[in-house]
Amino acid sequence: MGVEKAEQETKGVTVELLATVDLAGEIDGMEGRQLRMRMVTIEPGGVFGPLHDHAGRPGTVYILQGTITDHRDGVATEYGPGVGWPEDRNTNHWLENRGPVPAVEISVDIVSSR
Repeated sequence: MGVEKAEQETKGVTVELLATVDLAGEIDGMEGRQLRMRMVTIEPGGVFGPLHDHAGRPGTVYILQGTITDHRDGVATEYGPGVGWPEDRNTNHWLENRGPVPAVEISVDIVSSR
């Protein structure tokens, strides 16, 4: 069942861009990069997939409401509310909301601005 869900496309997810900061000139070597903050809402039964990585896009997550299940390396871990999971070059995962209420997270990461 986990493999089937990992192959599903994203469904029941909305993403709102809250803010960006251009990192060029702020930190040496960060030209072409931005610090990005988004609010992600995953409806009950929603999936944020398919399986994806965060190579070159490190970040972290804070869950405001609900519970989000993070699937990586064959392990399902539930988070929320509070500090979520790190996302680094070794992250290869997909997410789902198995709960009865919308799950809302704040995601902050560094992305290419090009």
